[in-house]
Amino acid sequence: FSKSKKLLLKVYKDNPVTLYCGCSFKGKKPNLSSCGYIPKKDKKRANRIEWEHVVPASRFGKNFSTWKFGHQNCKKKNGKSFKGRKCARKNNQKYRFIESDLYNLQPVIGEINQVRNNYQMSIIEGEKRLFGDCDFEVKKKFVEPTESVRGNIARIYFYMSKEYPKFIKLSLRELIMFKNWDLND
Repeated sequence: FSKSKKLLLKVYKDNPVTLYCGCSFKGKKPNLSSCGYIPKKDKKRANRIEWEHVVPASRFGKNFSTWKFGHQNCKKKNGKSFKGRKCARKNNQKYRFIESDLYNLQPVIGEINQVRNNYQMSIIEGEKRLFGDCDFEVKKKFVEPTESVRGNIARIYFYMSKEYPKFIKLSLRELIMFKNWDLND
């Protein structure tokens, strides 16, 4: 995963723009004024670029037993067991492969990545913008990205579900919505 992030910095060198807000960035620092982004709560995290899993890591991770239940190799120095992302990464090559898939990783403002969490994509009524001019809405564990990136997001979901069908399955609601997003793009 860390190698993927370093590689992506090189890939985005000529067109460094965040996915959801369209902010330009240099290295790991976004230019918030380039897209009218206004931090809501976490100014420190708003001032860094993070590489978001468009299809959340928890969505495919929960299909690995090491994510759900842990593993004998997943013990902290104090002897306490752990599970989840760190345990799956430590013990499962297939998880590491999916987690590092470059098609699923996109540059985003850190605060947006934090707020997005692992919420599902959706259409949200109204236009309550929380981050200045950034067209990214969040409501009741759903997120709505700006219209200009919905097609890209749909194709990422299609790719991930086709490439990793054992781990990522789209619901009927998602299939319909993503087909519309793709067609409208």
